[in-house]
Amino acid sequence: MTTETALANNNINKPIISESLKTLLTTTFKTLLIPFVGILVFLMLWSGAASKIDTSLGKFPGPSAVWEQMGSLYEEHSAERVKEQAFYERQQKRNEARLAKDPDYVPKIRAYTGKETFLDQIFTSLITVLSGFVLAAVIAIPLGIAIGLNKTLNAAVNPVIQIFKPVSPLAWLPLVTMVVSAVYASPDPLVAKSFLNSMITVTLCCLWPMVINTSVGVASIEKDLVNVSRVLRLPALKHVQKIVLPASIPMIFTGMRLSLGVAWMVLIAAEMLAQNPGLGKFVWDEFQNGSSNSLARIMVAIIVIGFIGYLLDRTMLQLQRFVSWDKAGTAS
Repeated sequence: MTTETALANNNINKPIISESLKTLLTTTFKTLLIPFVGILVFLMLWSGAASKIDTSLGKFPGPSAVWEQMGSLYEEHSAERVKEQAFYERQQKRNEARLAKDPDYVPKIRAYTGKETFLDQIFTSLITVLSGFVLAAVIAIPLGIAIGLNKTLNAAVNPVIQIFKPVSPLAWLPLVTMVVSAVYASPDPLVAKSFLNSMITVTLCCLWPMVINTSVGVASIEKDLVNVSRVLRLPALKHVQKIVLPASIPMIFTGMRLSLGVAWMVLIAAEMLAQNPGLGKFVWDEFQNGSSNSLARIMVAIIVIGFIGYLLDRTMLQLQRFVSWDKAGTAS
């Protein structure tokens, strides 16, 4: 009887195990194999097309040339860090020798002024885009909530939004540059004017999607939720905190994701024009340089720009999932 029971259990478990294995293989195929095949086909097409394109600087760079320049850029960064460390070590030795002779001497440490490396420029671009994005969120989200809650304010502000929404942020750059130059006049500025020009341009391009999506999200809150707030007689700030924000978070984050994606694209062009030492300036400098490696280095920058843009979007999505009550609404 025990043997028959064991056989019966084995027969029951076989389909379950087989079904689990099938599900695992299907999931692995979809998440790993299909993307790998897609990337492989793309690399093959890229390599084949690149070998047939001749430019004034030589062959269009293929995947192997781009990979080689990635390594070269990292080596340049490492070499620059070694120079920086040696620079500060020399200063420290000179200061120690000076202090040994004169105990009253106040040591001075001069900042290293070597060239910006590719990794440094990536960091600069990230700081610029996130600074502009945060500044825009601080302005746009409260404004969007106010517009969504007040129909009169919506009617007053909406024409202004609709006029300025289609304007390319780069069209603002000359005006931003002139205003920053006039207002931010300091012999010892805390941050460079080129950084402010790029950051404010990013802020301007982030404002409109966030304002519009936030106001639409607030205005479309279910009436039942509004009625609950009225029954409980919640104060205005409590109403926003307990009812408005939780209900409108999906739309707010949709606007934030759109804004961040557009901001990252605009930033590269803004850095080219404002000469802020970020990825945009790197691309422009390589284009002006015109060496045999310039095209491959520009392709490295393009790939890095795209990859960082993808990571920024995924980060915003994970943040939305973390703060949103509607997990099903943040599936992609």
